[in-house]
Amino acid sequence: MGVTKTQVFTDRQNRIADLAKALAHPARVAIIQHLLKVNSCVCGDLVEVLPLSQATVSQHLKELKQIGIIHGEINPPRVCYCINETVWQEAKAIFGDLFETMVAAKCC
Repeated sequence: MGVTKTQVFTDRQNRIADLAKALAHPARVAIIQHLLKVNSCVCGDLVEVLPLSQATVSQHLKELKQIGIIHGEINPPRVCYCINETVWQEAKAIFGDLFETMVAAKCC
């Protein structure tokens, strides 16, 4: 198995890849879309919204939380999740900059 060579890339390139990886599953996209739609913290009802088991939803929430795009507050017995506005704005800026750097090439 090969070793990833993330250290040979810039911090920004690694951050773009990490954010893209976190968004690279339709369940995680659906979670983010739901959180954006309700525009508030969601406590426990994501399983009712998504066609996935609690364990699967929890795993996807963990991935999103790990990258920082969402954050959760523990209000026993529930954890409430919200979009982390700081990281959301960072992701918008990073992907916006990446897509705006496209210059029409005179090839193919």
